[in-house]
Amino acid sequence: MAQRGRAGAGTWPVAAGARGRAPWDLSGFAGELFERAYHWALAEVAPGRLVPWLPIAFGAGIVLYFTAPREPLLWAPILLVFALAGATIALRAKPVGLPIMLGFAAAAAGFATATVKTHWIDHPVLRHAVPSAAITGWIEVRESRERTDRIVIRVEAIEGRRLDAAPGRVRLSVRKGTAPTVGQFVELKARLRPPLAPLKPGSYDFSRDLYFQGIGATGFVSGEIKASEPKTHPAFWVRYAAFIQSMRDAIDQRIRAALPGDKAAIASALLTGTRDAISGPVNDAMYISSLAHVLSISGYHASIVNKSNHQQSLDLFF
Repeated sequence: MAQRGRAGAGTWPVAAGARGRAPWDLSGFAGELFERAYHWALAEVAPGRLVPWLPIAFGAGIVLYFTAPREPLLWAPILLVFALAGATIALRAKPVGLPIMLGFAAAAAGFATATVKTHWIDHPVLRHAVPSAAITGWIEVRESRERTDRIVIRVEAIEGRRLDAAPGRVRLSVRKGTAPTVGQFVELKARLRPPLAPLKPGSYDFSRDLYFQGIGATGFVSGEIKASEPKTHPAFWVRYAAFIQSMRDAIDQRIRAALPGDKAAIASALLTGTRDAISGPVNDAMYISSLAHVLSISGYHASIVNKSNHQQSLDLFF
């Protein structure tokens, strides 16, 4: 009687000289990860791939400037930029040293640009509140808001008690519908206060934003705004602002004559930036649906400009 064959299970034969790797072998995993990262790095440093990192390094230099504990000397970052630029030229034949030094040079250029910009626009800033100040000057900006209007005045003359600085530009809130036109020379009395400091550490710094806009004080008009005849001709920037505002007003009037209600208000906001005519319910609905940014300059208008530039580039080169 023949015996039955026995069936058995076994492992796959291992080739000679090969060693198996346990799934928990971290050294092998780390080596594989390092090798993959190495190949990724080689792909990133390929010709032309590091160029997009230059603006990032430039922006990092600007961020470094704003985190500095005190204002740097004007000559120091400029000298550093020239030194790093010379080192970059000296290392132009080094495949590793060149991109590293180029990144440091771009960061130094961003730091130097922020430093020079701060010194360039240096202007007086109000330190203490002024209960009453007499101001004469040109209207540069007029903004229509939900409850009040807001104007920016290029100051011609300013007087007041406890006035420790004479700011060159002042931003004031006025009653709804009483804001003068851009380019008009006015006389008024206002209560002034220093630009608002951050409400808590690390929060938004309104005073820094206003400083780089050249505004040295804020406040509100406490009396009547009187138009008067200037003793001198307005500066070029005031005439330019008045021309642009007149175009915006003309476009706004044409839109409101052709469309009804909120349709006209939204169309005017998209084309001219004037948002005062949007009703409260529609404005709230835009914010609730996260669509309010479409009405801002940084949203819809930037998209239009980018699309237009992209299309023009295609038409020009292709």
